[in-house]
Amino acid sequence: MLLNLPWTIVSLILYNIIAFIGGADGTGDYTATFGTKLFSIGLISGGTWTFTLGDLVLLVAFLALFVEIIKSARTSDITLVDHALSVIVFIICLIEFIMVPFAATSLFFFIMITALIDVIAGFSVSLTAARRDMGIGG
Repeated sequence: MLLNLPWTIVSLILYNIIAFIGGADGTGDYTATFGTKLFSIGLISGGTWTFTLGDLVLLVAFLALFVEIIKSARTSDITLVDHALSVIVFIICLIEFIMVPFAATSLFFFIMITALIDVIAGFSVSLTAARRDMGIGG
């Protein structure tokens, strides 16, 4: 059952935990928390690539989206439930983005967009797979 939960919820939960624990910087700006540097790497070009906490959350969101798109290619009895749960995750993201002050960041917006892409791609890929299965069966 745990595999049937939308993996995009992981980035949503991770964002909320970090925002809740990190808090605002006193001005109501939560972006400083997610701008915390985790590591940096010097590049051959002479530039420095810095990886932040926000980058980590976004990476988790992208990986979760990848898993969700792969999951949507299967056809089973639970697929419809999986899509419904993905829609619920997107609705939670949308409501939180509009109503919760610490969700008013570009990072959270991108998490919400990954949830939306999960919904759209999930239904699109499932429909394509179902059409293919119907074409093979008769």
